[in-house]
This record gives sequence, structure tokens and C-alpha cells, in this order.
Amino acid sequence: MQKPNDNSPTTEQPLMVSDPEEFVRNMLLLWAEGGKAMATMLERADSKNGPYSAATEMTEASRVMSEVARQWMSDPTRTLEAQSDLVRGYMDVWTSTMSRMLGQQADPVAKPEAGDARFRDPEWSSNAYFDFWKQNYLITTQWAEKALSDTSGLDERTKQRAEYYLRQISSAISPSNFPTTNPEVVRETLKSNGANLVRGMEMLLSDLDRSGDLLKISQTDTSAFEVGRNLAVTPGKIVYQNDLLQLIQYTPTTDKVHAVPLLIIPPWINKFYILDLTQPKSFIKWLVDQGFTVFVASWVNPDERLAHKTFEDYMKEGILSATDAVLRETGQKQTNILGYCVGGTLLASTLAYSAATGRDQFASATFLAAQVDFTKAGDLLLFIDDAQLKSLEEMMAERGYLDGSRMATVFNMLRPRDLIWPYIVNNYLLGKKPFPFDLLYWNQDSTRMPAANHNFYLREFYHENKLALGKMSVSGVRLDLKKVTLPIYELAAREDHIAPAKSVFIGSRLFGGPVEYVLSGSGHIAGVVNPPPADGKKHKYQYWTSSKKADTLDEWLANAEETPGSWWPHWGKWLAARSGAMVPARRPGETLGVIEDAPGSYVKAKG
Repeated sequence: MQKPNDNSPTTEQPLMVSDPEEFVRNMLLLWAEGGKAMATMLERADSKNGPYSAATEMTEASRVMSEVARQWMSDPTRTLEAQSDLVRGYMDVWTSTMSRMLGQQADPVAKPEAGDARFRDPEWSSNAYFDFWKQNYLITTQWAEKALSDTSGLDERTKQRAEYYLRQISSAISPSNFPTTNPEVVRETLKSNGANLVRGMEMLLSDLDRSGDLLKISQTDTSAFEVGRNLAVTPGKIVYQNDLLQLIQYTPTTDKVHAVPLLIIPPWINKFYILDLTQPKSFIKWLVDQGFTVFVASWVNPDERLAHKTFEDYMKEGILSATDAVLRETGQKQTNILGYCVGGTLLASTLAYSAATGRDQFASATFLAAQVDFTKAGDLLLFIDDAQLKSLEEMMAERGYLDGSRMATVFNMLRPRDLIWPYIVNNYLLGKKPFPFDLLYWNQDSTRMPAANHNFYLREFYHENKLALGKMSVSGVRLDLKKVTLPIYELAAREDHIAPAKSVFIGSRLFGGPVEYVLSGSGHIAGVVNPPPADGKKHKYQYWTSSKKADTLDEWLANAEETPGSWWPHWGKWLAARSGAMVPARRPGETLGVIEDAPGSYVKAKG
């Protein structure tokens, strides 16, 4: 008899149901609870057509993929060759599997990418049954990706949409997402006599109860966190507020501070405390500890009463109003200012408006993962065309705002393999409560968007790219980024799928003054929230800098120098050089007075 090898099936005894009667009871309970879930989902509004709804996306996916198929069917010979390649792949997997079942050596036909967490369980390789499903899945998806890449006759937008929908389909059909083809789920089901599936169905029903039009899948244990208790706890005071924002001034931790203050403008589509998570990760606390006087705009969570608030209002009642308050409070003539994500887009527009109207209130500007040119804005552009904008405008006209869950769903769909399916498997199949994670709590704490502002943002920036083209006007003032000549620090994230590094680089070349472009590792959030490691701990990510001018991002990268660790200290030195002399630390509200303690009431309003 041949000696077993590393590719042989596992010799462990198969798990069996320990209590068949309990298993049957759980299956009957699962059937009953599943019926409730199905009835609830069929009643939901997302079963009807509407922007970003399941029905709309399935219809659009069918249309786009049908166009791909039509292009292939126009060349029958090429189509037959491609189909033959797929069948050969399946046959190779079948032959390999049969060889393993007979105890023979057989190399895998297809392997997952390094770091693919879906297939990290040892049985995906050691057990021939699970390995069979894994390899067939990989053969299918690799074949489909190649076929799409080789498809001719598609315009660029249709091909991008096809790639996007293929990612959705590929992520959904992974054998890791099904109870009978995921080894971890099979083991847990047999071990618990199906109790895991019953718990998972109860969690699904709970998620449905708290969901609106779209299913909100629990990504973390929300009971583990509370804003003001263990999130957003850096001490400070609300020193100014209006309909759109509360202005937080943070309590100094040093005897001396830089004379020029810093005003932070976070995105209005999220809550500001992404920059003030648990204390070891808090960007705001780190800034205060470096001796900066820090102010942060905490945007209101708008409802129908603020439906009329425009982009111009967010500029004037938002940034410019907050800036005036900062200067009155500190007695300074200028402030440094920072904009994150869409807060940076708003900031760039404000700087252009200020330059055109003769306002000289800013000493420097910092942009974190922020776009001003949207020609290479990534997959988010796929959600924005005339038809979808019209549908969104009609929906927002009814409510007066866009529910934050819709934007959250869009962002999750950009990375379904990481942000959707792992939680479906963990919660609904394994029946496990999600792990407490501060960043994911923030991600689920969504914010509404007023109709007038959001319509303007999507149409004027994403769809028509007017700011970059010099065609945008606010209050009758044309905005020209070349007139923005103050020093700028521009941070992009290398794996950012929301504000791609290439898009940020293109935008950085539109300003008229000196720009320090820096590239961080990781993505839109982790690339920004990357604190310096504690003593003795390993650097998590890195960043790149270059002193040489470049016309393209690739050219810039060719000359860039990589530095392990956080970009924060690098930027801190840059900011300190533009923050004036050291002066006695300022107590919050010395001039404007104190309204309430940080983090304030606006950030606690739920979407």
C-alpha cells in the first residue's frame, strides 16, 4: 500500500452528529425561522427598483454581462476554444482529485492567491472534497477574468462595469460562502447539531429588524463601544455651533503650543471620530500631544429639515464659519487647515473661493485621501451616470436626504470579499457574534446627507468634474485651483479604492503652489489612521516620499523613497514648520465660551 503524502485526504475520523434528535429539531427550527426571514426580505423596499437596490443591481448586472456574452457569441470559434479551456480545467481538477482519493501524489491545478483568508482552513487543502470545490471555483473565476480581459468591442465604461459585477459574482459564489462546502461550517454544524445555523438565522432576523431598505450586516459587536465612553474621548469643548456643525477645541496636554492653530474638516458623509478612535489610534490625541491647538468640525447628522442645505452652505456655514470662529478664539490671523476625503474636496473648493475673493485666512493646507480631479476616481464612478443620478435625486426629493446606509452599502460593495461575505459566513453560518472592532463600529455609524448638497457633489464633481476643469462657480465666483498658492501636504493611500492614489496625484498637480505629495501604505482608512508604533512594536505600514518632480504617479514612484512606519511624524514636522512660534497653551473657549463637553451632541445622533 502506498504511503500517504501531504496531498492525501485527512486520516482523521469524520465528525458525526452527536445527537440526531437535536439536529432534527434545529433543522425544523431553522426552516421556520428561515421562512420568517424570507417573508421579511420580500416585504422590504429593496425588492423594488431603486438606486443601489438589489433588484436594480441584478438587472444592471444581467444587462452588462449579456453584452459581454454577445461579444463572445459573435465569434463562435473563439468562444468554443474558451469553453474548451474551461472544460479542460475541470477535467484536470477531477483527475487530480481522483488520484488523491486513490492515495497518489497530485499537484493542485489551481491555487488561491497568497493571503486569501477564505481558504486558510487546513482542510481546504488536506481534504480532497473541499479541495475539489476550491479548485473548481478558482478555475472558474480565473477563466472568467481572463475571458473578460480578452473581450473586444466593449467601451471602457461597460468593461469597467463588467469587471465590477464579475467581482460581485465571484465573491458570492465562493464555496466558502455555503454551509456544505465550507469545512469550518461543516465541522461547527456537526459539532453543535446545527445550533450554529439557528443562531445565525436569529442574527439575520435581528439585522433585518434594524435595517431599512437595505440589509445592514453586523460587522462588529456594537455593544462594546459608545461615542464619548471609549470612542471620541480626547478631552475638549464645543466652542461654537450652527445648523451644520459643532466646533470642537481640544484641551492641551503641553505647557506650550504652536501659535498657528489647526482646523480639521472631516468628510460630511461620515462622523469625525474616525480620527479619534480608541486612544492608541487617535490621530487627534497624537496632534494635541505634539503641541498643536486642534479644532475639529463635527458635522450635523441632517434630516429633512436641512434638505435645502447646499454645497455653498457647507462651504460658507461650514468651513468659513468654523475658520472665523477658530481665528476669533485664538486671536490669530491665519490657521492651518486639513481636509479628509470629501472634506478635502470641500476644502479645495473653499481655498479656490478664498483665493478668488481675497480671503487670506490659511497658512497651509493638508489633504488626506482627497480628490479634486475625478477622471480616475475608481469604481465609484460606476455608480454615477445620468440615469442613476436622476433616480437618486427622485429618492432624495421624497425624503430630503440620502440614508447613510446606501452610501455604506456602496463602499462595502467595492470590496465584497473583505467587507460583506466574511461577516455573512461568521454571523449567519458559523453563528458567531462579530468581534469588537472600533473601526467597524464607526463604519456602521452612518450619516445622512442633505439632498441639495449631495446632488451637487455627485453631479458637479464625480459626473462632470467641473472643479478640475475650471468650470465650477460658487456664489457667482469661478473656482480656479491654480490661484491656490499656499503650501500643501497631499497624502494618498496606495491601496485606496475610494480616492485612488493616481486620482489624488493628478489632482495635486492642479494647485498653483508647492505640493508635498506623500503615499502611504494600505487603503482609505488604514492608510490614514496609522499611528506610530508603541515602543518595541513592529511597524504596520510604510510611506513613500520623493523630492523629484514627476508627471505621472508611476514616474513619481520610480524615484520615491520608502520609509517604514507611520507618516504622522513626517507630516508633524512639515506642519510644525508652518505653525509659528511656541506660545502658552490655550484653554478651550477662553473667548467664545463653552457650549458643552466634547465630543458634543451632533456626533451622537444616529443615522
